[in-house]
Amino acid sequence: MSAALPYGAARAEARPTSRGAAGVRDRWRTTVEARALLMCTAALLAFGLATLYSASAMVALQSGYAGTYFFTRQLAGIAVGVVLFVFAAKRDAEWWREISWPLMFAALALMLLCVLPFTRSIAPAIHGSRRFLFGGSIQPSEYAKLAVIAWTAMLAVKKGDQLRRLTKGLLPILLVVGALAVLAALEPDLSVAVYYVLLMGVILFAGGVRIGHFVFLGVVSVPLLWSQVQRLQYVLERILGFTDAGAIHREVNFQLQQSLIAVGSGGLFGVGYGEGRQQYGFLPLPYNDFIGGNIGEEWGFLGITGVTLLFAAYCWLGFRIAAQARTPFQRLMAIGITFTMVTTAYLHLGVVIGLLPTTGLTLPFISYGRSNLLLSLLMTGILVNIGSARERVYGESATDPLHVAPGMAG
Repeated sequence: MSAALPYGAARAEARPTSRGAAGVRDRWRTTVEARALLMCTAALLAFGLATLYSASAMVALQSGYAGTYFFTRQLAGIAVGVVLFVFAAKRDAEWWREISWPLMFAALALMLLCVLPFTRSIAPAIHGSRRFLFGGSIQPSEYAKLAVIAWTAMLAVKKGDQLRRLTKGLLPILLVVGALAVLAALEPDLSVAVYYVLLMGVILFAGGVRIGHFVFLGVVSVPLLWSQVQRLQYVLERILGFTDAGAIHREVNFQLQQSLIAVGSGGLFGVGYGEGRQQYGFLPLPYNDFIGGNIGEEWGFLGITGVTLLFAAYCWLGFRIAAQARTPFQRLMAIGITFTMVTTAYLHLGVVIGLLPTTGLTLPFISYGRSNLLLSLLMTGILVNIGSARERVYGESATDPLHVAPGMAG
């Protein structure tokens, strides 16, 4: 196979000509890191289901549903997510490079539907923000994270040395991701808007952008960001409340106070599974934005530490996979996915223990929410594929029955 062949032609040539023991077939060989990542994900999902049932049963009953309402819906989401995981694990990771532009266009279109004034019938305001479509079944801002990762990684590789030039490298990419961030801010969801730009910056930095360009743009953007914080009164109140967490009389501190009570009540070993009291109407959203508080109450410090270590393992394995990636694009994809999964988890845990201002970030694989769950499993499948290699296996009647040669991998 000629190394000069374009990716599409090389991939077509690598397809098996026949199946079965007497012919030639392709198979994916997963690395130790990919298998360990799969085990880490399975452990988080299992723990998440157990925690979700305990945290949501009483809330479901108080809302007039069966105690297993959230649990069964999450289980259905996992079933769909496993299908997406298998699809992504088997699909050559370079495919995401090919569809990165359609992904970005789709993300912009869906985010636009959330903020247009004439789309309120399909994007109603929930808790004061229009972040969901079709009654809460789709959250475009979650899926847009994958678009930012794939599209930014694609352009970083395509631009090459031009990436180190401000006008031809960073600024054109910032304009598109910035448009996505503006749409998120209009929902309003300022934390996600900032996260898009941060995610873009991490991928571009790994791709070779000069750190001085980020410093310059960071200094320029501070006044704009502060003006948005002042415009969104609830964001300003959360920041001020974070600096004065003991002000119990402030309504904005209520979630934080109840979360700290839950974590403090758990102590070292927790009060026991199903014995938590904060989900009895005290802690808002104990199955979603503050499920970490339930973990701290029922599983104690050891439970939170265990979750922290599982995501630390996910981080280490993800960056190991990135270091061994077959192409520059896949390396940047793996970095972006790992950064997204791990920082989201640690930001959530930082909020529930009072280290960060309150924000609506879920705990991947554990919090209730099918958009984040599906995205997490899909992105983990992409990581597993990046951490795998495709091999061409020759059957017993082939010319060289003992030969196993690496096939062309994405």
